[in-house]
Amino acid sequence: MRQKNMLIPTLRNVGAEVEMASHRWMLRAGMIRQSAAGVYSYLPLAYRSLRKVETVVREEMDRIGAQEVLMPSLNPAELWRETGRWETYGPELIKLEDRHQRDFLLGPTHEEVITDLLRNAVNSYKRLPMSLYQIQTKFRDERRPRSGLLRGREFLMKDAYSFHGDQETLDQTYEDMYNAYVRIFSRLGLDFRAVEADSGAIGGKESHEFMVLADSGEDTLVICDHCNYAANIEMAQLEGDQETPERERIDNIPPMEKVMTPQTTTIEDVTQLLNCSPQDVIKSLLFMVDEKPVLVLVRGDHEVNEVKVKNALDGDQCTLADQEMVRQVAGASAGFVGPVGLKEKVQIVADFGIRQMSAAVVGANEEDTHLLQAVLGRDFQVDQFADIRTVQEGDSCPRCGGDIRFARGIEVGHVFKLGTRYSEAMNATFLDQQGKEHPFIMGCYGIGISRLVAAIIEQHHDDNGIVWPLATAPFAVHLIVVNPKNETQASLAERVYEDISQAGVEVLFDDRQERAGVKFKDADLIGIPLRITVGSKASEGLVEYKLRRSGDSGIFSAEELSTRLPELLKQTDQTTVS
Repeated sequence: MRQKNMLIPTLRNVGAEVEMASHRWMLRAGMIRQSAAGVYSYLPLAYRSLRKVETVVREEMDRIGAQEVLMPSLNPAELWRETGRWETYGPELIKLEDRHQRDFLLGPTHEEVITDLLRNAVNSYKRLPMSLYQIQTKFRDERRPRSGLLRGREFLMKDAYSFHGDQETLDQTYEDMYNAYVRIFSRLGLDFRAVEADSGAIGGKESHEFMVLADSGEDTLVICDHCNYAANIEMAQLEGDQETPERERIDNIPPMEKVMTPQTTTIEDVTQLLNCSPQDVIKSLLFMVDEKPVLVLVRGDHEVNEVKVKNALDGDQCTLADQEMVRQVAGASAGFVGPVGLKEKVQIVADFGIRQMSAAVVGANEEDTHLLQAVLGRDFQVDQFADIRTVQEGDSCPRCGGDIRFARGIEVGHVFKLGTRYSEAMNATFLDQQGKEHPFIMGCYGIGISRLVAAIIEQHHDDNGIVWPLATAPFAVHLIVVNPKNETQASLAERVYEDISQAGVEVLFDDRQERAGVKFKDADLIGIPLRITVGSKASEGLVEYKLRRSGDSGIFSAEELSTRLPELLKQTDQTTVS
């Protein structure tokens, strides 16, 4: 492809509001342009890389027997009402009406549509298991779409769905999909981790997220370097479900004492006034779990993990109660709430760490008042203990006991075991060997295609621009003729261009009438793995090469191109970029 004919509107600068590296470099390299917040046009370079990602994904999906389909972006509301997600999915759902006042939405995901498709097309165990996938545009009305392709309102996604007659084949397909994802992200040149995750609005009880490690990532990952344990911070487990530790004898602890603590609404306020440590205080927070109030207790130096609370209570939604509800249940404002005297009014769930406390400072359920020496079992009771706090760096790995650390990550894939969440709601069933009706057992498997392109750039860039891995580069070779007006250079460059093309290698030929400095700067910005320059040594039949990643360079005869080119392309990915 000749560069003078391509739409590559490079920029020297972008606005200060562009924060993410991938967003900045894709704008500067002329790869994308914004139409509205979170809505982008893919220009030729970006589109070529996007299609290469799609090819890798398709190859690995086809390899495990998944069949490609294409479902409508416009979804009828009645399907989503069957599952209840029309009301519960949240404000990210883009809803609309047609001219007949019928409700529709732009699909953010396709569990309902695929389930409706299969319930009308498959009715026998003989057709199971079956896996279907599509690569299609999705729509979500993100609150703050400010990260380029990493957080858009319109984006390209691969979503796959599997249907089963038994748990065993679901487990096998889940493993096949998991391994396919590992191959996909490895082939794309990414440093990634598969982490235990929450299923969120999709539903299901077992899932893994695939995270690309990047300091710019919006997700916090919990990683153990001693074993292969990794989890999203929302799901990271702690060693806690064990025998209750021996505590100080209750009869050695003085009775509770009420003390005035005016304007102490935080743990820091309480510890400063009472001259105690956060480990001596119980933090009491009222949550609404599926619209029912639940009092949650954690140690003062810990933070409540809402996802863990929701999962411990087998709930669908979990949010902090508003001040009105707090006063209604506890009789005081947040900051002075405690477990003493509330067991008859509300369910109380405590973190395992509460069992290790001999006596504690707690809110007295009165304004500006706390209680000292509150003892579990003597002064207050708990309905359920669970791991409901957020992991902290330095905690022990739940698998091997080693120290865990935090890392940042970008989610690029997610696999779920849905079970019968959708098939039961939509009465999607099949007949077994005895003619008995059962709901399909389902799995769901997503990859953000456009997000992957951005994630690749987040890991593969330097101060001068993008550094593409060969597998996803828009072109493998960037051929530059320094002075197209020089007949010797132009003639040799044309011959090299023809030879590279004949070898089946994708080449971008910069034949523009631009200064050499502009061409080289654009080449670094665009980041094609191998640069070949035809310049002052053209009269000797020599060309110069430079590897974008390592910076290695050299000179060879154009006659050697057929033998040197495969060797140089192999070297392009050998040095990683931090």
